[in-house]
Amino acid sequence: MLFERIVLWDIDHTLMDTRGVGRELSAQAFRRATGLEMREQAKIDGITEPVIFRETAKLHGLVTDRSDFERFAEALADAHIAHAAELRARGHALAGAATLLDRLADVPGVVQTVVSGNIRPVSEVKLVTFGLDQHIVWEIGAYGEDADERPDLVRIAMRRATEHFGRTVSPADIVLLGDTPADVQAALAVNVPVIAVATGRSTEQDLRNAGAPRVLPDLTDTEKTVEWITSAPRA
Repeated sequence: MLFERIVLWDIDHTLMDTRGVGRELSAQAFRRATGLEMREQAKIDGITEPVIFRETAKLHGLVTDRSDFERFAEALADAHIAHAAELRARGHALAGAATLLDRLADVPGVVQTVVSGNIRPVSEVKLVTFGLDQHIVWEIGAYGEDADERPDLVRIAMRRATEHFGRTVSPADIVLLGDTPADVQAALAVNVPVIAVATGRSTEQDLRNAGAPRVLPDLTDTEKTVEWITSAPRA
């Protein structure tokens, strides 16, 4: 497969909204992994799953290690698989997401994958549940279990894409779409072009303040978004 542009998609509040189901399933997984009820959860916007788990555990007086996170991750994947029907009933794909993914799949040279703080099994369940998985090349993505910090996830995706395609993938070959300042800052840290989408808790001005040169209110203007993705500046 040849590529001209690799699109790195964030998931939550960029492509979909789980409407609280995600937090409930995290609470189930936390209880299974630690034996404690999750009374509160650490900040989640733009944060990877290992960090959310570690910081949430601290709020409950726990010091955790990688093995604790791995138990939590297994429980979280199981919970999402078991409750996919509830996720489908209560959550939804965001307006324009499915149409845009389909449209990009028809653009020669565009490849789509995921860079998400979610672990890969949860990423897969979420996209499959809302029919957004058909054009995703999973093996070149990067996920919550791969690194704590988002810039490192972008670097991992670049490395995996390089190995997958057998040619060097540079920051200029990529564009990242996400809804948080953390997404914007991760892209900028690696010199990757970024398009921010104000479909989460951050306003358009928040995203501009974080350094996003291009900000969309949502994904409903398919042709404009495709044009921005395919014409994102190259280094």
